[in-house]
Amino acid sequence: MWTRRIDLNIVEPMANGFRYSDGIKMFENRIHCIPAAGADLKAIAQEKLTWLNDLIADRSFIAGERLTLADILLFAFVDFFVGVRQPLNEANKNIVAWHGRMKARPSAAA
Repeated sequence: MWTRRIDLNIVEPMANGFRYSDGIKMFENRIHCIPAAGADLKAIAQEKLTWLNDLIADRSFIAGERLTLADILLFAFVDFFVGVRQPLNEANKNIVAWHGRMKARPSAAA
């Protein structure tokens, strides 16, 4: 359940926001791009990160106290897009803390 929520609600709009804006030169000849949608898709991803922020307030990971595919999926995308004009909202303290825990894992350095 959590992996699907993360994928559809956060990762998909985050990735398409990149494809339709900052990354358009890499994708415009391969997929149908909608440049006018880029900013709105990024905004949707940020809104859903805020939604998730509230849900994980008392958790170490997205689904509770154990690492799941949902954490791995979200971390891979959030960590990439932080450097590509989709920074974490510092007001989302739980997401920022979660990202820090994920980044501190030895596997994140690989």
